[in-house]
Amino acid sequence: MSIATLRKLQPVIWWYALALVVIVLDQLTKIAAEQYLTYARPLPLTSWFNLTLQYNPGAAFSFLSDAGGWQRYFFSTIAVVISAVLVVWLYRLPGTQRLLPLSLALILGGAIGNLWDRVALGHVVDFISVHYGGAFFPAFNIADSAITVGAALMILDSFLAPRREQSGGTQSL
Repeated sequence: MSIATLRKLQPVIWWYALALVVIVLDQLTKIAAEQYLTYARPLPLTSWFNLTLQYNPGAAFSFLSDAGGWQRYFFSTIAVVISAVLVVWLYRLPGTQRLLPLSLALILGGAIGNLWDRVALGHVVDFISVHYGGAFFPAFNIADSAITVGAALMILDSFLAPRREQSGGTQSL
């Protein structure tokens, strides 16, 4: 391995490590949810927040959850392709950028966390439930949260990118 390759790997390894932390936290919390919660029985923590074990064979908001099983392979394939693209994208980013690689690492970790569930279990384990006035947001997990935060940071970066380009690329978040 050349010195140039080693120098290139040094900053990106931290972003891959962050993705790994997301995967581990996601899997550990899902294991705990399955061990300590009863399926579909809410454990109220506040007036607006419950822990409720649920299984989602579909995508976000249970999209295609009753499609007969093919969706497991479809969503797994999409997650593998997206994860591969994110790994390469992270590697190719300049080492001076911070916000975009942070967003990509969070999305990568979340995608692999949910992919693990689909491959190993045939469904995604959800357990975080928020509600207000009788209206419940669909249950989600740490991986979903990481993907959402990562997507929001990516959008923020897209607004900040023109500013960085105008300032000669010296602005870094």
